[in-house]
Amino acid sequence: LAEADVVVPVPLHRWRLFARRYNQAALLGARIARLSGLSYAPDALVRVRRTVSQGSFGHSGRSRNVRGAFAVRRPKVVDGKAIVLIDDVLTTGATVGECAHTLLAAGARSVDVLTLARVE
Repeated sequence: LAEADVVVPVPLHRWRLFARRYNQAALLGARIARLSGLSYAPDALVRVRRTVSQGSFGHSGRSRNVRGAFAVRRPKVVDGKAIVLIDDVLTTGATVGECAHTLLAAGARSVDVLTLARVE
């Protein structure tokens, strides 16, 4: 975290957020940003396409499912910055991989991923 500039959570689609009422990655990201003194940008990355739950897919299916599902809403926040991308659970890495790809394409200098749990 010492080299990082901005904390960005993996976003939920607005309908999933409405149904769930919270984004666990955003809650984790806010706390990590506060404790580390880093900037927090919960709206820098958005989910622009609703996706099927990843649980029913293998690795290649998960990658296809999230391809093109994210966009950078606030390019100035990520341009040239070292991003810490926050997610709750990492399984195959498809979601954070697509998020990282999207952030890097928008000009982020680097993207590191921090998760609460890993499932194999």
